[in-house]
Amino acid sequence: MANVLEKVLRVGEGRTLRRLKAYASAINDLEDDFASLSDEELQDETKELRERYANGETLDDLLPEAFAAVREAAKRTLGMRHFDVQLMGGAALHLGNIAEMKTGEGKTLVATTAAYLNAIPSRGVHVITVNDFLASYQSELMGRVFRALGMTTGCIVANQSPAERREQYAADITYGTNNEFGFDYLRDNMAWQAVDMVQRGHFFAIVDEVDSILIDEARTPLIISGPSSGEANRWFTEFASIAKRLTAGEDFEVDEKKRTVGVLEPGIEKVEDYLGIDNLYESANTPLISFLNNAIKADSLFKRDKDYVVMNGEVLIVDEHTGRILMGRRYNEGIHQAIEAKEGVEVKAENQTLATVTLQNYFRLYQKLSGMTGTAETEAAEFMSTYKLGVVAIPTNKPMQRIDQTDLVYKNEKAKFEQVANDIEERHEKGQPVLVGTTSVEKSEYLSKLLAKKGVKHEVLNAKNHAREAAIVAQAGRFGAVTVATNMAGRGTDIMLGGNSEFLAVQEMHTKGLSPTETPDEYEAAWDEVFANTKAIVEEEGDKVRAVGGLYVLGTERHESRRIDNQLRGRSGRQGDPGESRFYLSLTDDLMRLFNSGAAESLMGRSNVPDDLAIENKLVGRAIRSAQSQVEGRNAEIRKNVLKYDDVLNRQREAIYSDRRHILEGDDLHERTQNFLKNVVDDVIDTHTGEGSPDDWDLDAMWTELGTLFPISITIDEIITEAGSKGKATREFLGREILSDAQLAYSKREETLGEEAMRELERRVVLSVVDRRWRDHLYEMDYLKDGIGLRAMAQRDPLVEYQREGYALFQTMMGQIREESVGFLFNLEVQVQSDGENAVIEAKGLDEEEVAGLEFSAPSIDGEVEVRDERGRLEQAATALAQQAQAEEEAEIAPEKGSAFGSAATATGQAAATNRADRRQAAKKG
Repeated sequence: MANVLEKVLRVGEGRTLRRLKAYASAINDLEDDFASLSDEELQDETKELRERYANGETLDDLLPEAFAAVREAAKRTLGMRHFDVQLMGGAALHLGNIAEMKTGEGKTLVATTAAYLNAIPSRGVHVITVNDFLASYQSELMGRVFRALGMTTGCIVANQSPAERREQYAADITYGTNNEFGFDYLRDNMAWQAVDMVQRGHFFAIVDEVDSILIDEARTPLIISGPSSGEANRWFTEFASIAKRLTAGEDFEVDEKKRTVGVLEPGIEKVEDYLGIDNLYESANTPLISFLNNAIKADSLFKRDKDYVVMNGEVLIVDEHTGRILMGRRYNEGIHQAIEAKEGVEVKAENQTLATVTLQNYFRLYQKLSGMTGTAETEAAEFMSTYKLGVVAIPTNKPMQRIDQTDLVYKNEKAKFEQVANDIEERHEKGQPVLVGTTSVEKSEYLSKLLAKKGVKHEVLNAKNHAREAAIVAQAGRFGAVTVATNMAGRGTDIMLGGNSEFLAVQEMHTKGLSPTETPDEYEAAWDEVFANTKAIVEEEGDKVRAVGGLYVLGTERHESRRIDNQLRGRSGRQGDPGESRFYLSLTDDLMRLFNSGAAESLMGRSNVPDDLAIENKLVGRAIRSAQSQVEGRNAEIRKNVLKYDDVLNRQREAIYSDRRHILEGDDLHERTQNFLKNVVDDVIDTHTGEGSPDDWDLDAMWTELGTLFPISITIDEIITEAGSKGKATREFLGREILSDAQLAYSKREETLGEEAMRELERRVVLSVVDRRWRDHLYEMDYLKDGIGLRAMAQRDPLVEYQREGYALFQTMMGQIREESVGFLFNLEVQVQSDGENAVIEAKGLDEEEVAGLEFSAPSIDGEVEVRDERGRLEQAATALAQQAQAEEEAEIAPEKGSAFGSAATATGQAAATNRADRRQAAKKG
């Protein structure tokens, strides 16, 4: 089935490649012309292209000249010339595709062509990278190319003020991470003044490492949250104590594959005994079920020193795929608090969502989207269905020479790592650089200790030294280098044989105190010599490395995604260099243990294979591929489900944000507030006239409610007199008379305040009410989504129920916005002053709300959740300590299975009753 789908998706690929080659040929024809231009004439090309665009030519028409200009500027500033395949990649990006280009093909340089061309309309181009380091590095390096063409470059990173961000977005081309762009979008839609907004629209985006950002990180939404009302819930501590008293298999079941738990009847009875309640599943006790499930998950599924560590009194997550400590990230849905309670550290309160968007729906905002990666083919169907992005495989500049060896499988991890260490030692002795991929901190340190015993000098990339990550990875291709890294370490940094000359040159320039932004003239003057020197050193060493076989990539475990395996392998064999890769596996690896390992186990058992002898068999390969397919399918389903649910909220978000933006941009709200007034009056009248005849209606109650909204001047007696009798005061008659009175009151209010002041009051009232009610609505939608899965037990589709009830909640919110806005417009005590030109209003309770203690929760490239404060600092205080830990610190021995648990958490709370009958008997006596 997958092959059929792949063929369908690749229909027309040949035609696309021919079109891209035609573009490359046209650009080549212009190369000599552009080479003859002076620097000033080359810079003037941008002005000419912008004039031609303004006169009606399309970007497609301008592509050959624009790309030729970028190629020439790159040659002059960086000493790099775009290959034809890089021009083809740039054209693919401009046409709104994903350019699949192998590692080492120069994707950073590829992006410059499409970015420059699409910056010609002066609407802003966003280049999205996987981390702040790469955003700064690429904007600094490629900014020199754009500056030579008269264009400006910006960079969005953490800790920038709104004014700084606005300046960066005003540049022609802006680099930054997906999280920074997404949070700025959310913050803009929380702004109270148009001048407070920083982004200027979503025209064109180029997403680097597009599979990581649009696929791997798509399961976790971006969330801005603030402190919720109420105390930090004591129930987390209470249930941590309860979970310790329950027995797996007897009181509850655990499914490691699905990461779920289920409480059994004996366990329910124990919990009821402990809490002193008769029925845990009564509606009043429903919230307690979530605390119970989280406490059991924290105790049974989340292992200390494997899934997380406790440092400085805080729980820090360890990424299962990369082995890094994920600074500032917290598990959501109460899991992190449950782990804190389990470990006996301070339980931090959960926050309330103030604004949220998934990455899928953020990137759908762009008029045109494109991306680059070395591994998109396996997710081509998802890119097309979710983002309408086609995948175009760009040929390599030189034929691939890397040799991918078959996997070696051992009975257990101990034997596997011993053979891995032996293999590394042999390669190291002949000077061949080795890059080793591990899956966790303890495994990288365990291997590090084995290598240290053998006297093999090496670098370790894990949670203890990831600040030096890019620098270490850039030198991983040097003669005799051995680098032990977690799977995703250093992604985005090129490993060149002999070392990364470009990276070394930039470091050397920084050492000299030169900056392309602060000292551009001195930087450009010194660059050529510095780059030439480092390039000569690197090329000489690179020849030695090629002679011993190039970079050897060794994977110590298969990842659950084929893409991650391919990314690790793809580090070797760049630009036609020699290289080799191999994976070492064991039957105790997580992938083999949890998914489809029976075939491999039976084969190993039949063969009576010694521990230190590997097997190579097609059956094992099939088992691995099957296991990876299962996990990939499950993850794709999760992403699809996240998107389905967010699409419901997205339509609501678009409606609210569109209204907000129009208000900020100065829309006249007079007509809208008149409609609010009519709707509110109608709603009140409908509420009190829905049943019975006019003689039965309680007009006193109606007048009381109307009086809370506006100063109603007409009396009930006047209405009855006007109608002739109470029985003749029909619904239509009441509506007409009361609305007329309300409109009269509105006119008097406007006359008292002045027209200009009334417009400003309308703007501020509506913004204030919309923001407050939207926040409450997000809370209600969160609550709805948390419990909607239970509808399946009643044979109802949870998604359909979520859509239906979500729409009802939205309609309720809109009614509340109308009613509150009308009430505030009439009832606020307003003082009007003048600042010379404009009316300035002051009203108690109408100040622009400054919500303190905001937190920004987002997915990371590691696939977990990262939480930062308003200043961009990672949340945990232990962060600084962890980042300062030295890479040279001696590796600890990998913990034995089962020994990773800490001591049992202590918790205060009432002692459990030993017997249900005794407790009830005691209650009766009392």
